[in-house]
Amino acid sequence: MNDSKYMKQALELAKKGVGRVNPNPLVGAVIVKNGKIIGEGYHQIYGGLHAEINALASLKESPTNATMYVTLEPCSHYGKTPPCVDAVIKSGVSNVVVASLDPNPLVAGRSIKKMQEVGINVTVGVLKEEGDALNATFFHYITNNTPYVTMKYAMTTDGKIATHTGASRWITGEDARQKVHEDRNRYTGIMVGVGTVIADDPMLDCRIENGRNPTRIICDTTLRTPLNSRIVASAKTIPTILLTASTNQNSHQYYINKGCQVFTILPKNDKIDLQVAMKTLAKAGIDSILLEGGASLNASALEAGIINKVQTYIAPKLFGGIAAPAPIAGLGVAHPDDAYKLKNQKITLLGEDILIESEVLKCSPELSKKSAQ
Repeated sequence: MNDSKYMKQALELAKKGVGRVNPNPLVGAVIVKNGKIIGEGYHQIYGGLHAEINALASLKESPTNATMYVTLEPCSHYGKTPPCVDAVIKSGVSNVVVASLDPNPLVAGRSIKKMQEVGINVTVGVLKEEGDALNATFFHYITNNTPYVTMKYAMTTDGKIATHTGASRWITGEDARQKVHEDRNRYTGIMVGVGTVIADDPMLDCRIENGRNPTRIICDTTLRTPLNSRIVASAKTIPTILLTASTNQNSHQYYINKGCQVFTILPKNDKIDLQVAMKTLAKAGIDSILLEGGASLNASALEAGIINKVQTYIAPKLFGGIAAPAPIAGLGVAHPDDAYKLKNQKITLLGEDILIESEVLKCSPELSKKSAQ
């Protein structure tokens, strides 16, 4: 039996849940008997049935002696739904093929052991790399209790995110902007600084068909987000969180009355403590953040060590000008050896533009601070 072939099908099914299941993982399942797919399913929506249950519900014939391919180890605990592993065992399948183990401490290999104990033949690690990549966000969130953060910016070929006058619309073309909206659908939250809100008055919504708007998160140390901004005006229809160091409850109430949530975060060096902010947001169910901030917030996020991935959109344009801003402000590192290191670069052509996606090699905030001195 071609395990890779059927696991690829399960992975494709799992992707259908993008933007719908956070903070749960993306999972797909395929049931095969005598070389024929007899059932398939995926996790469709948070709180809904899991992939294995949907696959079993779709069966065209008895699954006795069949093989189930599932992209992630079946759950073994009660959550929004009962344990999937019990349903898999009860179904009568004789083989289960798994791409990735679930790092959730409530699962973490328990389901594999439970299935093996009742005589089910279990194979783990088929297309593991693809399975792990599919759920990089979930794996980070469940093991670190912080959101997976992607810093995104668009720049010209000479490294400018705006002209010397501050004009930035549009640096990239339609294909690149479409990709951004697809990612807004994928990530639970989108974060900017208050400076971006004041300068651009953005909506930060998702503009694709059947897309889901991310929760908008504004870093606003002194709470100066305009009450008449489009973000505040639409807060009753699109979830909006203000992160602030202000403890003035009367000021908070103005935003709360407009539909915003206000989280008070103690400051660090006169700015929002982003490490504390990430833990606070994780407790609120924010498993992933697309950071679309300006150069100042980008610098603060790097220094805080919260960035997991960088998306660099490069347009075939030159702005020039010493006063034209670059993607990351602040003092920067003192020596080339102190640079923030990136790895696993992936390059995608989007019309005339180039997207480079890179993972960030982690360094401690203490090292980041030292480098900036």
